[in-house]
Amino acid sequence: MMPRRTLLAALGASPALTLPGLHGARAQAPFRVALDWALQGNHSLFTLAEERGLFRDQGLAVKIDRGFGSGDTVVKVASGAYEMGYAEISAAVKFNAENPTRRVVCIYPVLDRTAAAVITTRRSGIASLKDLPGHSLGAPEGEASRVLFPPFARAAGIDASRIQWSNMAANLRDTMLAQGKVDAVTGFLFTTHFNLLALNIAESDIVSWTYAENGLDLYGSGLLVRAEWLRQNQQQADGAVRAVIGGLKGLLADPAAAMASVKKREPLFDVALEQRRWAMTRDRCILTDTVREHGTGHLDPARAETLLRANAEAYGLKEVPTVDSLFTDRCLPPAADRRLV
Repeated sequence: MMPRRTLLAALGASPALTLPGLHGARAQAPFRVALDWALQGNHSLFTLAEERGLFRDQGLAVKIDRGFGSGDTVVKVASGAYEMGYAEISAAVKFNAENPTRRVVCIYPVLDRTAAAVITTRRSGIASLKDLPGHSLGAPEGEASRVLFPPFARAAGIDASRIQWSNMAANLRDTMLAQGKVDAVTGFLFTTHFNLLALNIAESDIVSWTYAENGLDLYGSGLLVRAEWLRQNQQQADGAVRAVIGGLKGLLADPAAAMASVKKREPLFDVALEQRRWAMTRDRCILTDTVREHGTGHLDPARAETLLRANAEAYGLKEVPTVDSLFTDRCLPPAADRRLV
């Protein structure tokens, strides 16, 4: 056998580089991740995974960037600007229908249940979903929770024809509700709830109903990659999923450390508030009965089809996409490695 120096010289390599099989180091592939929004407590599973070297251990030199909405994240992943995105899975249905050659797929549904919800305050007089008809609802036009409201209304037995919608920018939605300019809004529960607290609405005055708990049980946010990229980079996709699951386990075990990993990136990050946001996300969207039984990321074809049918109805698609056009479970590790509790 050649001495190590001779081997390195023969390969034209610098002694500073580690070759496969020498001390076990792995080559690092650039791996860009786009989140769905500005860093919140829920995103700490990504920053903790990076901080603890979980992506590096999978051979990935990760770069994590904030997002500007799930729809924008889908476009960035489909364009190749990012290898992976974290976004509401529903946001990909219409995009895939209109861009079949740039289709994206979900390789890991992180949120087993969507956080889409109807949120109001007690002064609106809305005490149940059946009270919504005759009231005004606000949301950005085209935003996922609003687009999915018609199939949700049908599932929940709400007369959607008697609801008046107000269009508004996403950054004004919760302020408009706090000021009483609309009676209720649709949006992500863990975003609007804590925005209302920041606007001095007492927590006891916030009333909400999630879609998933009231008739429309859909997957929420997950990891999305371009289908063509996945065909050529299965190993990277598998490694990214393992790293994110490891980050989620770390977040569950030590929320304080996870929040600290975000605080290092964002000095204005409110740790106390974000820990509460994370707890709501954990209890309502992640640690569901399904996850407790099967582990995180479990793919139920029937629930996946429900998501596709709801979006096809909401967007007026001529055909309901097939489950395997948007979902795959081949990047998931064995169920034993996906147990969270």
